[in-house]
Amino acid sequence: MTVGSNSDIAAVSAVSDVSGEKKPWNSNEMMTIAASRTLKDGAICFVGIGIPSTAAILAKSSHAPNLFLIYESGTVNTDPKRLPLSIGDGELANEALSVVGMPEIFNYWLQPGHIDVGFLGAAQIDRFGNINTTFIGNSYDDPKVRLPGAGGATEIAGACKEVIIIIKQSKRTFVEKIDFITSFGFGDGPGSREKHGLIGNGPKYVITDQGILEPDPVTKELVLVSLHPGVSVESAIENTGWDLKVAENILTTDEPKDFELKKVRELVATSSKKSE
Repeated sequence: MTVGSNSDIAAVSAVSDVSGEKKPWNSNEMMTIAASRTLKDGAICFVGIGIPSTAAILAKSSHAPNLFLIYESGTVNTDPKRLPLSIGDGELANEALSVVGMPEIFNYWLQPGHIDVGFLGAAQIDRFGNINTTFIGNSYDDPKVRLPGAGGATEIAGACKEVIIIIKQSKRTFVEKIDFITSFGFGDGPGSREKHGLIGNGPKYVITDQGILEPDPVTKELVLVSLHPGVSVESAIENTGWDLKVAENILTTDEPKDFELKKVRELVATSSKKSE
């Protein structure tokens, strides 16, 4: 599932902190920058359109120049200079080391576990990082809302060494029980991934407009470990559909730096111009 969109980043209004003071960035910019900071130099990253592309290009242009970007369409070690509008955007092929068929992307790169980190979005997520991108409602055959489906998300969730999930946090998205498990997180807790033969390590970070969550190393339940600037613990709890666990020594996400905001906004502008 595509995570966000480039127009979303431009459209979101500035963030207000707990005192009501406006921050000079919006929530999508904060999520993008937080995601970018998690990417390590030299990592092989399976990228999607929208926020993941923005985060990856930002990382590659700053602290991770050797980040190895792969897109589902077959572009290998690409270095886009502007935001792609889709996985079929020519910018990805023009700037790639090579272009291969989609079967090679899945059969060689993804399914055997050669990808270090993959991005996922979701319509719903539960406390164990399982995500739903299939339907909302009581029945697959008669849903309230039909969603885009899995795409490559099932393989990303199952085989990547790390998974980063980017999702806006609310009681509609952070639910006690998701309506359908499209992509496996930690199932119903410890041992679930091993029981199902999944080779990847599961979700590493869940990055929201409230903060950053990580799975507890023992219980595998998501724990709020960092709050974005201006966000309160109470706000994060109010926007969660289960009894959210909060780290004892919770951190505050570093504010976006000027160069990070400048780069993100430049990238969004290139995409907006191309789509006009």
